Amino acid sequence: MTDLTTTAPTESAPPVPAPRTAVLDDAHTGDIRGALGTIKSDDTAPRRGLPAKFKTLLAIVGPGLIVMVGDNDAGAFGTYSQAGQNYGTSLLWTLLLLIPVLYVNQEMVLRLGAVTGVGHARLILERFGKFWGAFSVIDLFLLNALTIVTEFIGITLAVGYLGLPKVPSVLLAAAIVVAAASTGSFRRFERTAILLCAGSLLLIPIYLIVHPPAGRMAHDFVVPGMPHHAQLADVMLLIIAIVGTTVAPWQLFFQQSYVIDKRITPRFMRYEKADLWLGIGIVVIGAAAMTGFCAAAFAGHAESGGFTDAAGVAAGLEKYAGRTAGVLFAIALLDASVIGACAVSLSTAYAIGDVMGLKHSLHRGIRGAKGFYAVFAGLILTAAVVVVVPGSPLGLLTEGVQTLAGVLLPSASVFLLLLCNDKSVLGPWVNGRAMNIFTSVVVAVLVTLSVILTAAVVFPGITSGAILDIMGICGVAGILALGYAETRRRRKGWALAGPVDRAGKENWRMPPLDELPEPIVSTGRKIGLTALRGYLLAATILVVVRIAQLALGH
Repeated sequence: MTDLTTTAPTESAPPVPAPRTAVLDDAHTGDIRGALGTIKSDDTAPRRGLPAKFKTLLAIVGPGLIVMVGDNDAGAFGTYSQAGQNYGTSLLWTLLLLIPVLYVNQEMVLRLGAVTGVGHARLILERFGKFWGAFSVIDLFLLNALTIVTEFIGITLAVGYLGLPKVPSVLLAAAIVVAAASTGSFRRFERTAILLCAGSLLLIPIYLIVHPPAGRMAHDFVVPGMPHHAQLADVMLLIIAIVGTTVAPWQLFFQQSYVIDKRITPRFMRYEKADLWLGIGIVVIGAAAMTGFCAAAFAGHAESGGFTDAAGVAAGLEKYAGRTAGVLFAIALLDASVIGACAVSLSTAYAIGDVMGLKHSLHRGIRGAKGFYAVFAGLILTAAVVVVVPGSPLGLLTEGVQTLAGVLLPSASVFLLLLCNDKSVLGPWVNGRAMNIFTSVVVAVLVTLSVILTAAVVFPGITSGAILDIMGICGVAGILALGYAETRRRRKGWALAGPVDRAGKENWRMPPLDELPEPIVSTGRKIGLTALRGYLLAATILVVVRIAQLALGH
C-alpha cells in the first residue's frame, strides 16, 4: 500500500489569493498595534489558556473603552449633576434601562466596522443614496461642531474654578488635543486616550468623600420612580437629556471607524465585546457616582433643586464636602472635556474621509492624511476660538446641541438597524430576530422622546398632559405601523425570517462596495424613510427657529 505522506512531491499549486475586501484606506490593514499590546496580522493561533486570552484582550482594549468614557463628557457632567442636585437619586433607574441600549447600539456598529472595513457614513451613502449620505455627514458635522464647543465650555468652567487663566488654558487644551492625534502613531494616540480614560476614575474618591447612602442608591437604581413634588414635564425633559447624552449619534460613527482604524477583524469580536462591556461599566459607575454625590452633598441645602452649571457643582462640593472634592470634580470635568473633544472631532474627520475618499487613519502622519487632520484640527481650533471670544452665546449653544442631538438621534438608530439587516453588508453577521425586536422597540422609544423634545422646544410651556398625549399618539402610531407591516406580509405570503446561517462567519468580510448588489427597497421602507425625512427636516427647522428667537431675545 502506498504511504500518501511520503509520495514524491508534485508541482505545488499557486497560492490562492485572499478575497478582496471593502477596506478604503490601506493603512487600515496590518498588525493590530494597541496601547497595551500587539497582534501580528499573520497570527492565527488559537488563544488557549487564561494568560493568552488576557494578552489578546489587552491588545484589543481601546475602542469600546474610549467611546464610552468619551460619552461621559462635559454635557454628561452637567446632566447627571443636575439630576442629582435637583431630584436626588430618584432617576438612577434610567441608567439601568440604558445599559442594554448602549450595548446593543455599540455592538451593532462594532460588527459593522469589523466585518465591512467601511465607516458608517460611507455605508449609509452606498446603501441609501446621496440624500441620506449627505444628510448623515452634514448632520454629524454640524452637531459635532456644536458638541465640541460644549466640551471647551466644560474646560472653561473647570479652569475657572481652579483659578487658571481662561484663554491660555483653552488654547493649550486645544493644542494638546491636536498634538495627541497628529503623531502618525495609532499606538501613541491610544495610550494617551486610555490614560485620559483613567482620569474618569477621579469620580470614585469624590463619591467616597461625600459618602451618599449606598442602600438608597441601590434601591433607586433598580426600582423605577419619579421625584416627588416635581413637574412631570421638567422630569421628562431631563430624562430625555440623560438619554441624549448617553446615546449620542457621534458614538456610532466613532466606534465603527475606530474599530476599522485599529484593524480589528471578526476573529476578535468576543474580545472587542468585552472591551465594550468594560467601557459601559465605567460610564455607568461614573454617572451613578455623579448623581449620588451631588444628591448627598446638596440635600437639605439652599442649592438643592437650583442647578446652574458644572462650576456651581464644584463650588457646592467644596462648600459641603471640602476643597478636595471640589478640586477633584473640576479636574475630572477637565479630563472628560478633553476626551470628549478628541473623540467627537475624530468621528467627524473619519466620516468625511470615508465619504470623500480621503486618507483617514491615525496610522498616517499629517503629510499622509492632510485632509483628515485638517478637519480634525479645524474643528478643535474653531471651537476653542468660539469659546474664548467675548460675547459668544455659550449657554444657547449648549442648549442647542442637547436639543438637536435628541431630535436627530432616531435617524442614526434607524439606519443602524437597517444596515445590520442587510445581508449583502453583513452576511452571516446580520441581526437575529431577538436583536431586531429589541432594537425596533428602542427606535420607537427614541422617536417618541424626539417628538416630545421637539414639542417642548417649540412650546416651552408644554404641560404634563400634553406630554402624555404625545406618548399615547406615538404608541398608537407604532401599533398601526406594526399592524400594516404584518398585514402586508400576510397578503404577499412572505414567511417570517428563519434562523440565520452563521457558518464560517469568523472569516467572512464584506466584498468591495462596487461588487455589492443594489439594495432592494420595499414600498414600506420607502414610505418610512420619506416620513423620517419629512419629520427630521421639519423638527430641525423648528428647533433652529426657536434657538434663533432665543438668541434675538424673543
